[in-house]
Amino acid sequence: MKLTKEEKEILEGKQGHTKAKIMQTLVEFGELFGADKMVPVTTSSHLVTSFGIGLLKPVYRIMDEIIDAGLKTPYPFTVDPRPIDYKNVKCGLLNKLVFSKIMYSKQKHYEEQLSKIGLKNEKAFTCTCYLEEVGNTPKYGDVLSWAESSAVVFANSVLGARCNRNSGMLDIFGALIGKVPHFGLLTDEGRKADWVVEIKTTSLPEAQVLGSAIGMKVMEDVPYVIGLDKFLGKELNDETISYLKDFGAATASNGAVGLYHIDNLTPEAKKMKRALIKTNAKKYVIDDAELERVYQSYPVMWKNKEAKPTLCFIGCPHLSFFQLNEWAQRLEENLKASGKKKVCIRTIMTTSPDVLEKFKKTENYQKLVKFGVKLSSICPLMYTNNPIAGGKPIITSSNKLRTYSKARYYKNDDIAKIICGVK
Repeated sequence: MKLTKEEKEILEGKQGHTKAKIMQTLVEFGELFGADKMVPVTTSSHLVTSFGIGLLKPVYRIMDEIIDAGLKTPYPFTVDPRPIDYKNVKCGLLNKLVFSKIMYSKQKHYEEQLSKIGLKNEKAFTCTCYLEEVGNTPKYGDVLSWAESSAVVFANSVLGARCNRNSGMLDIFGALIGKVPHFGLLTDEGRKADWVVEIKTTSLPEAQVLGSAIGMKVMEDVPYVIGLDKFLGKELNDETISYLKDFGAATASNGAVGLYHIDNLTPEAKKMKRALIKTNAKKYVIDDAELERVYQSYPVMWKNKEAKPTLCFIGCPHLSFFQLNEWAQRLEENLKASGKKKVCIRTIMTTSPDVLEKFKKTENYQKLVKFGVKLSSICPLMYTNNPIAGGKPIITSSNKLRTYSKARYYKNDDIAKIICGVK
């Protein structure tokens, strides 16, 4: 890897021992993947590690060293959601003890560490940092030091920014140094499509199932999707952004997609069109039968497969303002159909603190409260991914949460009927 004079000086320790170790880590990481140089990070970072798990002692030690060295990120950063919200996502005494004393015993300490190195503010905990209300929205061509699979794929695909699928701590290191290794999705060649995915469905596919199908097929490759624009249109708006948010999260969690192109819709596809497709690209055709095959393939991980669900999580990734309003209308229609006034299963909808603040000023917020829905900015995955909570019959409309927990997945319309008691 060719380094600039300044980068070499950092590596040699001329700006401090801690900064040298960070640079060494980034350089070795880049060389492992064939990076030719380091490139400047041009905007705020987003960190995946938001949870103060007691076992992550090396993380807290490294954070202390960063703080003692006086290092801070040049741009204030956002971070993934908090793992607990006892006010809105109540849990039993045993669960609470497990969370507070064992699993997330370092939560307060870790948040204090994050604040000292550049955390934006106390509301900056969300997996949808790129939404307008949150404000960590990269521009086309921006180079990022992000982690969080669903955020990275959105920034790359919908915004046209450039970021590799980094792990936790590498996101912090790149943000602190202000440089990341140049390889993979940061390069023009690395952003070309390995697959052409042709959509031949009779209606707009469920975002979560379509993303799942593509993710499981192409894995870490780049897909170029043809035919979806006839349902979504050719312009990005609140509805299409919400759709692509969930679609991308499913491709990234059910596979390892870091970038996709939608013909006539996403920015690079509109600009470069099918010149983005590699000459030897593979082909995958998705019709109604293929989507149904994928949907029916999801295993039910509950101990008792016939159990009645006791908890429902909606919003992984966090719901957009558009989706919150959409869910209010969806539940209103289904409760009217069932003749009930409130949901019959404990239902948690999750969204970012900034989006929730905006939504609270609407009539639809009052509707959801009246329907018995709880709104939170928790990370559903962090809540469910333990033996106690994970052993309960939980349902979700998130394919990401289904993949990383034992929650059972249902499509949006189906889950609305279940929680509203529609027969």
